[in-house]
Amino acid sequence: MTRAFVFPGQGAQTIGMGKALAEAYPAAKAIFDEVDDALGEKLSTLIWEGDIDALTLTQNAQPALMATSLAALRALEAEGFSVADAAFVAGHSLGEYSALAAAGAISVADTARLLRTRGQAMQAAVPVGVGAMAALLGLDFATVQEVAAEAAAEGEVVQAANDNDPGQVVVSGHKAAVERACEIAKARGAKRAVLLPVSAPFHCALMEPAAQVMAQALDDVEILAPCVPLIANVEAAAVTDPALIRSLLVKQVTGSVRWRESVAYMGAQGVTEIWEIGAGKALSGMVRRIDRDIACTAIGTPDDIAKLKA
Repeated sequence: MTRAFVFPGQGAQTIGMGKALAEAYPAAKAIFDEVDDALGEKLSTLIWEGDIDALTLTQNAQPALMATSLAALRALEAEGFSVADAAFVAGHSLGEYSALAAAGAISVADTARLLRTRGQAMQAAVPVGVGAMAALLGLDFATVQEVAAEAAAEGEVVQAANDNDPGQVVVSGHKAAVERACEIAKARGAKRAVLLPVSAPFHCALMEPAAQVMAQALDDVEILAPCVPLIANVEAAAVTDPALIRSLLVKQVTGSVRWRESVAYMGAQGVTEIWEIGAGKALSGMVRRIDRDIACTAIGTPDDIAKLKA
């Protein structure tokens, strides 16, 4: 079995995520403590006992999901599994930061602070209500790019933001342009076009102010070569060079998340098994729709780890 570890993005957050891991594994609890210390606040209390609307705020959801993923990884390590045994790591959007922390490229504390900054910068880049995102189901990426070009013709931005799997592409941009794209997509045969409950239009040109903030923030952080190659969102290919990783993390703010191609790349490199580390099972579902020959396992609770051991 050739294995890859993948890490979820925004939308997977739930109240209580990671709590059972922290109670069962001291190394998992230590991750939440480290993130709390790095941010100077009890994010763990919000994650385990707080209000879902507060947790869903981008500036909270991003470091919270990373903490939960790294806690699950530490629990796996306590049972003798190691990310160093994987062929690749990858993450969906913010999950790319979790992947880099998992592979030792960025410290957990720096990752928490970067994601807090990233969340705040993405939220501040576009006033609430100006932007939107929508999932277009049943069209391929090339068709959605044509749809976006047509919808953007009135001078507004709309781009194919997430190429998630063969039948799901997310568009992002000005709200009116995204709504036009939904109507055009339906006329082109989309099964559904669903506006997403997000607070900002991620992964499009409107995020350029956030990209500039992240360029500065990343300049101040040490990035090492990861212990296993990262499949970068915007390249859909393996990278290990710290300088390249730094530039791709900036590009990722406005660039498309090429998840379908990333999974296809891993399959072509011989990956037969993917472990989704952290909250939810969204990536496992995408992987199954991309390549049925890759076995998927979601690992976010002590029960999940017990099943692995068995």
